Amino acid sequence: MKILVSNDDGIDSPGISALAKELKKIGDVIVIAPLTEQSAVGHAITMKIPLRVTEYYKNGDFFGYAVDGTPADCIKIGIRNIINEPPDIVISGINHGSNTAINIIYSGTVSAAREAAIMDVPAIAVSVTNHDAKHFEYAAKLSAELAKLVVKNGLPNGTLLNVNVPDLPEEKIAGVLLTQQGKSKWDDIYEERKDPYGKNYYWLTGKLMEADNTLETDQFAIRNNFVSITPIHFDLTDYKTYDAMRSWNLPDTFKKKN
Repeated sequence: MKILVSNDDGIDSPGISALAKELKKIGDVIVIAPLTEQSAVGHAITMKIPLRVTEYYKNGDFFGYAVDGTPADCIKIGIRNIINEPPDIVISGINHGSNTAINIIYSGTVSAAREAAIMDVPAIAVSVTNHDAKHFEYAAKLSAELAKLVVKNGLPNGTLLNVNVPDLPEEKIAGVLLTQQGKSKWDDIYEERKDPYGKNYYWLTGKLMEADNTLETDQFAIRNNFVSITPIHFDLTDYKTYDAMRSWNLPDTFKKKN
């Protein structure tokens, strides 16, 4: 099995090291990740400046390729230029901090996996639910088991798995649940501050507004120490509204001419 590993925390993060180490037990691993942290960049891609790729070493050993771009850049250039062929699977992570509910939209970790799905490569995004995460072992083992299941069973084109693992020792994890994306969202505030020269600047803060209360949703599942596995895709069409709008009698100028 050929496995491409990426993330958004940067190639030097502990999470990606733990993931790559575990995945090497089941396949050939190539790491292609951002040179620096790219958290919350979403699905941005680099268009106006050149991308540079460098070999990256940890403790004197070759670890992978560092790209001075976004997570989505890493997948694009990784598949097209570095390995020159699609891998069997792409796994993005292990992210420091959860990616549930509205965070899925902002997440660079999820976007790396989504870019793979756009390129018709099966993909998994994996996160541990703490920005100062301490427990990567179970998330790494689960990622390896899921990789084998995905390669064996396949995923529909355009679909990926978004996995969130509580930052707990394995024995304290309540179980593994198949979930849906929750509806919790951030109440963002830009806090006004002053720099040493007296100039105003703004720093993004806020808190997550919990809106989920069933174990069928990703956010509530992780709050109750369950692993959340959510299949997601990049088709953003609201089909229920699409069907409802058929009765709106839209002006002829907006209708497709037969």
